[in-house]
Amino acid sequence: METGEPQPRRRPGGRSARVRSAVLRATLDELTAVGYGDLSFESVARRAGVHKTTLYRHWPNREALVREALLARSEVTVPIPDTGSLREDLIAFARSVVANITAPDYEAIVRAVASDARTDGALGDASRGFWRERFQLARIIVLRGIERGEIRADVDPNLLLESVVGPLYLRLLITREPLDDAFVEPLVTQLIRG
Repeated sequence: METGEPQPRRRPGGRSARVRSAVLRATLDELTAVGYGDLSFESVARRAGVHKTTLYRHWPNREALVREALLARSEVTVPIPDTGSLREDLIAFARSVVANITAPDYEAIVRAVASDARTDGALGDASRGFWRERFQLARIIVLRGIERGEIRADVDPNLLLESVVGPLYLRLLITREPLDDAFVEPLVTQLIRG
């Protein structure tokens, strides 16, 4: 029924999307500032400019909030490439992972979550959930390579992806050796050769 008056236009996403985005960004900022141990719904809400009940309505606990914030960032910073080549896709994927985990603000988050996930069962579960979801999305890289005949059909996509990502985190968190193309390209080539 038309009233003659213009109806308000709904904007894609609207307020809810803006609030979600602000909360997820505030979560990452708070993780960078205080680490996981001191992260609270109250501090995230304050940083995001929302009431803490907003967080409780959408996230059951801080682990779920952290997991969603990390997934949202990874969707943007670590896209799933499709170059037409398994080797090039894995190199592009690895380069994106390196750029993401070595960004100054995010490196602090990686270190905090890696440290606390060992002793905090709920955070450990959230971390495993994060990786399950990311590898579920990225496995298409390997499946396309199998379809093109670039790699054996019996290769486990998740294991191959773990084999690419694992050494990157080893260098970041343990050895502190360079994370550059001189490392990434031979790593991927060796993994594909099996």
